[in-house]
Amino acid sequence: MSNYLEELNDNQREAVLYNDGPSLVVAGAGSGKTRVLTYKIAYLLEQGMEPWSVLALTFTNKAAREMKARIEKQVGERAKYLWMGTFHSIFSRILRREAEVIGFSSNFTIYDAADSKSMIKTIIKDMQLDDKTYKPGIIQNRISLSKNYLILPADYSKDVEALQDDANHRMPLVSEIYRQYVDRCKNSNAMDFDDLLVYTYVLFRDHEDIRRKYADQFKYVLVDEYQDTNYAQHSIVLQLTKDNQRVCVVGDDAQSIYSFRGANIDNILKFTKLYKNAKLFKLERNYRSTQEIVNAANSLIAKNTDQIRKDVYSKKEIGDPLQVFSAYSDVEEGAIVVKQINHLHCRENCSYSDIAILYRTNAQSRIFEESLRKQNIPYKIYGGLSFYQRKEIKDVISYFRLAVNPNDEEAFKRIINYPTRGIGDITLNKISVAALENNVSLWTILTDFANNGLDISKGTLNKLNGFRTLMEEFQKQAMEVDAYQVGMNIVKESGVINDIYQSTDPEDLSRQENLEELMNGLKDFVDGRQEEGNEHVLLSDYLAEISLLTDQDNDKDENADKVTLMTIHSAKGLEFRNVFIVGLEENLFPSPMSLNSERQLEEERRLFYVAITRAEEHCFLSFAKMRYKYGQTEFSSPSRFLRDIDSRYLNMSQDREEGVDTDHDEEHSRLSFRSTNLHRKPLFAQTNKPTAPNSTVSKSIVSSERHFKKMSVATSGSTVGNHAPVGLDIGQVIEHERFGIGDVINIEGSGDQCKATVKFRNAGTKQLLLKFARFKVIE
Repeated sequence: MSNYLEELNDNQREAVLYNDGPSLVVAGAGSGKTRVLTYKIAYLLEQGMEPWSVLALTFTNKAAREMKARIEKQVGERAKYLWMGTFHSIFSRILRREAEVIGFSSNFTIYDAADSKSMIKTIIKDMQLDDKTYKPGIIQNRISLSKNYLILPADYSKDVEALQDDANHRMPLVSEIYRQYVDRCKNSNAMDFDDLLVYTYVLFRDHEDIRRKYADQFKYVLVDEYQDTNYAQHSIVLQLTKDNQRVCVVGDDAQSIYSFRGANIDNILKFTKLYKNAKLFKLERNYRSTQEIVNAANSLIAKNTDQIRKDVYSKKEIGDPLQVFSAYSDVEEGAIVVKQINHLHCRENCSYSDIAILYRTNAQSRIFEESLRKQNIPYKIYGGLSFYQRKEIKDVISYFRLAVNPNDEEAFKRIINYPTRGIGDITLNKISVAALENNVSLWTILTDFANNGLDISKGTLNKLNGFRTLMEEFQKQAMEVDAYQVGMNIVKESGVINDIYQSTDPEDLSRQENLEELMNGLKDFVDGRQEEGNEHVLLSDYLAEISLLTDQDNDKDENADKVTLMTIHSAKGLEFRNVFIVGLEENLFPSPMSLNSERQLEEERRLFYVAITRAEEHCFLSFAKMRYKYGQTEFSSPSRFLRDIDSRYLNMSQDREEGVDTDHDEEHSRLSFRSTNLHRKPLFAQTNKPTAPNSTVSKSIVSSERHFKKMSVATSGSTVGNHAPVGLDIGQVIEHERFGIGDVINIEGSGDQCKATVKFRNAGTKQLLLKFARFKVIE
């Protein structure tokens, strides 16, 4: 027996050696599935199978390269001839061989997402449709989803449910756009990424001789991450393996978290029913995490109904229970997490690169970025942009900058035609040239066209004057009105919310969450400054505060010692010694969009399972009792998922200094787990039911306007404290709405100018103007 087989445990070895029929390898988190796949292919080659007769399908090029390199170490040069790669790369290779059969030439172009979107834009324009209703991004998503389910234009045009949904969204011509898109791509001898799946399926469906040729060639088919396959991928695998059934799929149903991309968990759950003689192997030993982390994750995922039951275990050290932190507010949550990171780094000699902060939505990064910056802790955003570098944030900040400084050239150029107002590059270039010739700012040219001799049509002149009038009003407000109110007026009256709140596709939902978080941060800034004694907080003050945060670190060294911030979806496949899972509150995690569907709720629970199992040694969980929403604080309750974890694997008996409830008992200390009707409301009503018949674009905008009006109204008087300073003494302990528990160490002044200096347990020392401060005395 080869040496590498001796490296495997019994279950792994059994999965590698069985090759007589279909097999499903269910690999728990950290159980060594890549090793099994690698050694199984090496074993097949050692048993005499030719490398070109083995097809191994992965989801990333990186995984394919790493596996092939490992196999090459075992079997030598023969590994180079394996058919191993991503679904798209392998099927592209087949399609180039067989292109003429399906009406393409072998040199067809592959369109990326930008190419695809550009063609859709052209079709919408040629059909003389309103691109504010027929948004190219939404159309692109619908076409892609249809292709993932192998619904071609002819099928789409007969799909009553799809047509009704299009009509409900005021887009009855999606079917025609789809047909034209497919026709134009074919006329251009081009395929998009989804087409690489669709046309492979069509090739095998319509040409039995070709299907059989490849089914005969690939004597063994292996698929990695099978829980992530969509309907099209699953169907092609079946086409290739239905005859000899020598197929092995590897995956973990407990880590199926990509349904929004079209992944279908049923592909792995029903594999043994589809392949009647399939043999099931379970890899249940976790080599990554401590026993306590594995046990906690097991107790969580056991609550799911749709799953392949397994008993994952660890033989590593027992380790510590999962530490739960309860914060008074999102601000204190950030402070608690950063305080714990400092502890790990300074007292336990833990590298920053061994630490990850995981959150459900991109928008949550803001609080932690700002908290880390304040403590000079280096960090990086994995797989995404820092909060203040995101497009929608930079757009709004540019409006703020131009309202404060009309001569800001970069801000001017960024927003003069955002949202689209018909001012093109030619017009902007004319303004730029005139500004350069006259040695003045672009804004100066905009305010005095008559004396600059610009050759601009009357229609364009009206659009420019409209923009100037809009910005002049914002500039006036920026000097007189508090920053939050000005900010709210800008995002409403500029048309930004009309642009962002028009759809419920994942990309636009993320933009909406980011904008909401920006406004929450602005309100938090205003309230904080007022509590510190600054009654008039202007937009210029806010811009000065965030200027350093918008200056992205230029250090591109991925190996630098930095804390990693990322969404849980981005964390799949990664591991860290120490993991912080934050924002564990109802209507945040689980997502409010999952609450009407048990299937979606189970996927959210799997997402939490993925987060926990990223941790090797320590896992920290945190939630806030209050968050800013619509310009005011709203109470939140801990996530139901915390109740799903057996309390034996949770540690909530923390000293109050760490911001955690102390009243722990066998029922999770009740930990505010009492049922509550206080839920975080979505930014606009239909986000909970994106396919509801009444969720039209126009109603989306109206609804978002209402919520932004609610945010605006909340500004008036919302920051005034409701606790009289009379009777507050040095030495007393207070509970502050945003900063948590603190000791009063000094009081000075009187009346409206009375201030208290408070040393907070997690947020540091603050001086509060008591007439604005929100707190209660607890000792």
